[in-house]
Amino acid sequence: MTRPGLSALGFTPALAEAFAPLEAEGLVPGRVVAGLTARLVRVGTADGELTAEIAGSLRHRARDSEELPAVGDWVALKPGGSKAGAVLLSVLPRRTAFVRRAAGDRTIAQVLAANVDTVFLVMGLDADYNPRRLERALVLAFESGAEPVVLLNKADLAPDLAAQRAEIERVAHGVPVCVVAAKPGEGLEQLAAWLGPGRTVALLGSSGVGKSTILNRLLGREKQKTRDVRASDQRGRHTTTHRELFLLPSGALLLDTPGLREIQLWSDGGAGVDAAFDDVVSLATTCRFTTCRHAGEPGCAVAAAIGAGRLDAARLESYLKLQAEVRSLEVRQDPLQRLEERGRWKAVHKSLRKGKRD
Repeated sequence: MTRPGLSALGFTPALAEAFAPLEAEGLVPGRVVAGLTARLVRVGTADGELTAEIAGSLRHRARDSEELPAVGDWVALKPGGSKAGAVLLSVLPRRTAFVRRAAGDRTIAQVLAANVDTVFLVMGLDADYNPRRLERALVLAFESGAEPVVLLNKADLAPDLAAQRAEIERVAHGVPVCVVAAKPGEGLEQLAAWLGPGRTVALLGSSGVGKSTILNRLLGREKQKTRDVRASDQRGRHTTTHRELFLLPSGALLLDTPGLREIQLWSDGGAGVDAAFDDVVSLATTCRFTTCRHAGEPGCAVAAAIGAGRLDAARLESYLKLQAEVRSLEVRQDPLQRLEERGRWKAVHKSLRKGKRD
């Protein structure tokens, strides 16, 4: 049986059953609602929110940041045992996880949001408008396991709303696209379909797209500070400084995040790229050759679609670029695969040298 305080945070009978062995050990369940420092998080429990310290053993066991608790995670707590109020001992398995490659030179993952049902990918219809960046966000969304929904904000500032919406619907290809103007409060009623009780939704987008304004409108009060974009380049300035879950009047949980300066892919096998570009993938299955690279081979259905105006050439270029990025990432992730890749290129170079001698 779930407890009322936890039910509001999305705790289900299935989670209660999975947690039963930990509860028998005297641990209590909770959900991370905000990150405070590298060692401290705020956790919602059946008895309210408390501050919990991530156990040193958990930090030691975690190979990288992907295994550490993220906002949205369900965790096991030991009350007391820390000046913070509780010790966070373990993280329950995630249903979904929105993951990107962390900034910097190291090839490690960063979990932006966990156990999310729907991801609102927010893009401004002003100078922020960038279909290619949205494609990258869609790849991560499909990899996460959550349902992506595109929010085109600032409709009141759009230079050509009809053309921009049509372009994004082609880019998103089957993903719901909602056009809103959060500042004047227009169009937000469309989002009710994804904001039911117990549902968790994450807001993701670059700085200045209006995520905090959207949150404030849905909350019905000014919870997050908002700032105007810079007049010089229409780029945003960060107002949200950390990830945090908010309970909406509808009973849904909305996860606000800082603006993403860049979207570094973190993909497992390229499934997210194929899902985000299913129109290209579908065409590719009808190419004459299964190894077709869509670079001028005879019988290429993708090239034929571009020639007939049914597919944008820029979309194919983006698909191939993201595919190559994922392959490069996977090689860096897997030392064995890196050795195999090196061996494959050695064989290619050896064959080329032999061909020159012949």
